[in-house]
Amino acid sequence: MRTLHAYKIYRPDVYGGIPHVIAMLGKVDELTKRVLVAREFGLRRRFQDGNEDVISVSSLGTLFSMPVAPSYAFVFARMARAADLVVHHAPFPLVDVGLLAGLPSKTALVVHWHAEMATRPLLARLIAPFVRHTLNRADCIVVSDSIIVDKSKLLAPHAEKCTVVPYGCDTDYWGALDEAGRRVADDLKTRFPKLIVSVGRLVPYKGFETLLYAMASVDAQAVIIGSGPLRQSLERLAAKLGISHKVLFAGSLPRDQIRQYFGAANVFAFPSLTSAEAFGLAQIEAMAAGLPLVNTSLPTAVPRVARHEQEALTVPPGDPTALASALRRLLSDDELARRLGRSASRRAHSEFNEKKYLERMANIYREAVERRHMG
Repeated sequence: MRTLHAYKIYRPDVYGGIPHVIAMLGKVDELTKRVLVAREFGLRRRFQDGNEDVISVSSLGTLFSMPVAPSYAFVFARMARAADLVVHHAPFPLVDVGLLAGLPSKTALVVHWHAEMATRPLLARLIAPFVRHTLNRADCIVVSDSIIVDKSKLLAPHAEKCTVVPYGCDTDYWGALDEAGRRVADDLKTRFPKLIVSVGRLVPYKGFETLLYAMASVDAQAVIIGSGPLRQSLERLAAKLGISHKVLFAGSLPRDQIRQYFGAANVFAFPSLTSAEAFGLAQIEAMAAGLPLVNTSLPTAVPRVARHEQEALTVPPGDPTALASALRRLLSDDELARRLGRSASRRAHSEFNEKKYLERMANIYREAVERRHMG
């Protein structure tokens, strides 16, 4: 099965939720696996990432969080014609433009609807006709939660094509530390007996500014893991608030180090602000590690993954007072933190494990290709 995954960015330029999902889905495909993305900035490059052949086209930079990659749509159209299955990781308008050239009748199209373009309403309206064309052609649209279909005007006419498949993670990996990792985690615990960890790209919708304002009234250490364009402004805000001594911007870290911080942490903070945060992969990794969470009441899957008073305390987005209060509550109530953490671990292992996710996606991909070849 010759498969082409298409999205805007990929590692090593950017580490994030969707690039991680694409890499994980590479385990599904049989035979040829190709990934087409764009550079954040720079010239075209081609390389192997595990079993995946990654083509990253040249980009002049980014505009509205999108790579300015003039050749992308043309390269996509050419590569798509040679594929049995095209997997479009939306939102990325250049794929929708490329699909205007059409696909061969025997080429299946599966759309992973990761999120709406919630933070760019004007751009969303401009590209809506292209997106509708894509959804009309799609054989299957994969969403992580039914609420995403319920809240989307674009998906509503295609509800019968939509299939709910919650994301998964390697719960066994995140749920246990090896001996060396445990020593590091224990050392971190000794240094920071009240530790809050948060993970994500440093971009506006992740809500890290709200977390900094909350930390001004929380007696604890916070570690923010991730990189992105807001790092300097967030560091300046921390200095302005007088909390630089209790907030560490750790940058991007390898999984092993993130797992060590999870092993040392008391709480995982997930302060996202908008429906651009449709699910939150970092949530289920923290849940698998047995951490209680504080998340936000977004109209997405976020508060349905880690539920209020079951695995998390859920607060209004953009409310630093409520966020601070929830963090203080978990830091001071050990029994509550243990109860939520145990529930989080059970839920991650039963509902969000990688094996279940990959099995379901393998079936969806296979059935889409078979229907095209039969039709």
